[in-house]
Formats: sequence, C-alpha cells, structure tokens
Amino acid sequence: MFYKTIDFSKFSSIRVGQKEEVLMLEKGDNIPKDRYLIGHGNNLLISPAPPPLMMLSKDFDFIALNGDMLTIGAATPTGKILSFVKKHDIAGFEFVSKLPGSLGGMLAMNAGVKEYEIFNILDSVCVDGVWKKKDKIEHGYRYARLGGVVTEARFHIKHGFDAKLLKSLVALRTNQPKEPSAGSLFKNPPNEHAGRLIESVGLKGKQIGGMAWSEVHANFLVNKGDGTFEDAIELIDLAKQKVQDQFGIALQEEVKIL
Repeated sequence: MFYKTIDFSKFSSIRVGQKEEVLMLEKGDNIPKDRYLIGHGNNLLISPAPPPLMMLSKDFDFIALNGDMLTIGAATPTGKILSFVKKHDIAGFEFVSKLPGSLGGMLAMNAGVKEYEIFNILDSVCVDGVWKKKDKIEHGYRYARLGGVVTEARFHIKHGFDAKLLKSLVALRTNQPKEPSAGSLFKNPPNEHAGRLIESVGLKGKQIGGMAWSEVHANFLVNKGDGTFEDAIELIDLAKQKVQDQFGIALQEEVKIL
C-alpha cells in the first residue's frame, strides 16, 4: 500500500473538494477497517472534513475470461468493460455505457439504468478476500450491503452483445447536463421521479453560489464553475425540505456524501 495525494476539485466528477491523502491498496494488502473506500469519484461529494479514505490501485484493474466465467477487478473502468464485452460478443453489459466510474462503485450501489442493474448479471463478489454468491448479499434499488471491500467480481457470460440496446441506452444521455455533476443526486422514489418532484417545487435551475439544480434535468446538481460543498448541501437540503412539505416524500441521496 502507498499514499497518493488526490485533488478532489479535479478528480471528482462534480469538481468539489480539496487535496486529501488517500491510501492506495495493492494486491496482498491487509484492508484497513478504519478507512472509507472510494471509487473513481463519479458519485461522490467530498466535505471539507471527510473520513480517512482509501482506493484500490491499478492492481485491481483487470478483466479475465475463462470459459463461461468473466472475472473483473473492482477498479476496472466501465468504459474498459464495455469495450471488452463488445469485442467478445458478450451480452448483458450494454447498460454500463450509460454509467461512468468503476465496477466497484457500480457494485456498491447496485448501479443501473431503468430495469438493467449490475446485480442482475452478477454471479459472485470477492469481499475482504472471501467469495460470496450474490444471493447471500442484501441488495435492491440503488443499494447493496456488501459487508466489506470488494476487490473483484465474477459473471456467468452469455453471448450476443445487443448493439440496438446499447444505442437506445446511449440516447438517454441527451437529457443529461454537460456541466460537472455527480450524476443523479437522489434515488427515484417508488412510482415517482426525483427530477419531476424537484421541478414541481420550483427548484429546476435554482442556483446558490456556484451550484445549481440543472435546467436540463432537475435531479442533477451541477457545478457552474466555483461551486462549494456548502452550496451543494444548501441546495440538497432545500430540495428535500420542499419535496417533503409539498408531497410528503422523503428524498434519499444516491450520491455518497463524505
């Protein structure tokens, strides 16, 4: 293991944060219990005083195909996964084209698009060095209780990469803002859409400091150039309060706030 200084104002997708010393884990390391594991910073909002952080090093960025089993390291970027499955005509991973970040981040929040979720195609994960079948892991819409640090995962493969499905999922990006963001801020409540609720309470486009609820999609909190953690939290709290008051719905963050 080794330490790396990461500037979260450049590293995180929402471009908020400061420089922090992050512990980088290598293969064979004992995994600390007193640090929070982060991925590629695509679903993350860092506070001025985050907990001690750690990340998986490049040791966990790999893809191995053995027979009908695909093993992928948790630090592997989604773009690399998509390129591999296209090349090898493997079905089921088309939806990752819509999701930035790494496999580990996808597993930690059971990431997905519409009805497509990573746990749907998952076989097992390696948690703190022990392999667990997915049916032994509590999971659901945008959450997974992994119980430790996932370093790799296995998938039973099926052939038949669906280019038409890929194209239709990529088309969904047209309603996403271009400014820096952390993706969808809130989970969609049952039978509702967080973006519609935020827009309904009059917050679409609402700006505080350098942060704003996007004019393109109200569930995206975007950085207009000099947004701060405090600006972001003020807008998040405002949206939660207004939606609760008007609709009686408690919005839950999809973004990890540390």
